[in-house]
Amino acid sequence: MDKVFKALADQTRRYLLDRLREHNGQTLGELCRRLEMTRQSATQHLAVLEAAHLVTTVRRGREKLHYLNPVPLQEVQERWIDRFERPRLRALSAVKRDAEEAMTGKPTFVYVIYIESTPEKVWQALTDADLTAAYWGHSNVSDWRAGSPWEHRRTDGSGIADVVGTVEESVPPTRLVTTWAAPGEEPAGGPSRVTFDVQPYDGIVRLTVTHENLADETEREAAAGGWAAVLSNLKSLLETGSPLPRQPWLMNG
Repeated sequence: MDKVFKALADQTRRYLLDRLREHNGQTLGELCRRLEMTRQSATQHLAVLEAAHLVTTVRRGREKLHYLNPVPLQEVQERWIDRFERPRLRALSAVKRDAEEAMTGKPTFVYVIYIESTPEKVWQALTDADLTAAYWGHSNVSDWRAGSPWEHRRTDGSGIADVVGTVEESVPPTRLVTTWAAPGEEPAGGPSRVTFDVQPYDGIVRLTVTHENLADETEREAAAGGWAAVLSNLKSLLETGSPLPRQPWLMNG
């Protein structure tokens, strides 16, 4: 947590986080224009924020997009604030979410989580039908080859798939890209798209989930809540051997 407080102690770095809060997924050039700062200085500040896990990056072609990662701040909140102020802060958080503008033209939702595991075990947890059933409540079924179909099936024995799609990219154990849609549905803007990036990080694993091309703000908010729950359960399973108590964590495409 020392790195978090060190990063937040600088006014310029706080300003960078504010700019990402207002408009997530910016390039270095976009941030420099807003700050009237040289690329070298901005890069140095962003490096400190990344080291504190307050900012994460996703590459899209030649561009490197920067995203605010609220997880370390959530840890501060849980340690010193939630016990006393949880009801009031949850209400304020809901007002804030309602006021934020939906992101368009860039990944709609990005979530980063750090797991004490290996890339191979994380990959297995994302693609093994029995393991996904244990922490997700649905089985992810496919041969996981690029171009193959995949299904997000209920575990009640019915064999019903609530989400279907295509495996667009599969590079074990580091990258998996799939499309998401309801069975028989052909969204006007095309299906949503989920990318799992699995990266070694200081002896553990950094898992970045990018869910893009969501229909609207309501769907983005549903995805945000769903992914936070699912990935917390995945982390618990891999680190402790047991998932968290079962909840209805159905993710819609």
